[in-house]
Amino acid sequence: MEVTLLGTGDAVGTPHVGCTCKNCTYARESGIERLRTSLLIKNGDFHLIVDTTPDLRRQLLHACSPHIDAVIWTHAHYDHFMGFGDFYRVQKIPPVYGAPEVLAACSQVFHFLLRETWPVEVYTPFLTCGLEITLVRVTHPNVYTTGVIISDGRTKIAYTSDTNEHIPAETRALLEGADLLLIDGLFLNSFKKVDKHLNYEEAVALAKELNAKDFRVVHMSHIVSFDAPFQGHDGEVFRL
Repeated sequence: MEVTLLGTGDAVGTPHVGCTCKNCTYARESGIERLRTSLLIKNGDFHLIVDTTPDLRRQLLHACSPHIDAVIWTHAHYDHFMGFGDFYRVQKIPPVYGAPEVLAACSQVFHFLLRETWPVEVYTPFLTCGLEITLVRVTHPNVYTTGVIISDGRTKIAYTSDTNEHIPAETRALLEGADLLLIDGLFLNSFKKVDKHLNYEEAVALAKELNAKDFRVVHMSHIVSFDAPFQGHDGEVFRL
């Protein structure tokens, strides 16, 4: 199984449009970015994508234009699903999996394009692309949001998606001991705390509490510098 971080940024990405902070300036001068957070999972000849960001076209081009066999949506915030239209006239529209609440919300936007949707209740494993997938509930006020557990029978990938620290006990148990944990960490504690997300330091602490064998912080804002340890980088590939 191969995991590619298509993007590791927050809803507006880094560099911010019009921002002259040191991190945005460094990103522009270095020619690097944090596109909106999305994951590509390759299993044999299958390709599964978790969240279709507004940067999807660029992300797929950077990943050498794989054919996407299935999509998972974690929640109905625009930075996690609004790029789905980039499949139009590119490939057969892939089936989309998600919690019923998530599909209902996202389908209001893409009802004209969706061909196949599969509502799946949280904590109920299902199969796609030769993988066992379990959606898990996380806490991201005020929108119904799920994390994702992905397993090929040998290796477990866990993704919290957008969440604050109030993760349900059943979810924490399933996140425990992941071979690779990808965890939301928006700001630094020294900047500010928001009730919808973990901060970077909280994400690192939680990953260690969950005994992840390896982990990366994703969904980072421009407040997190590019030399912070444990952060994911756009285009980073894990072969597990």
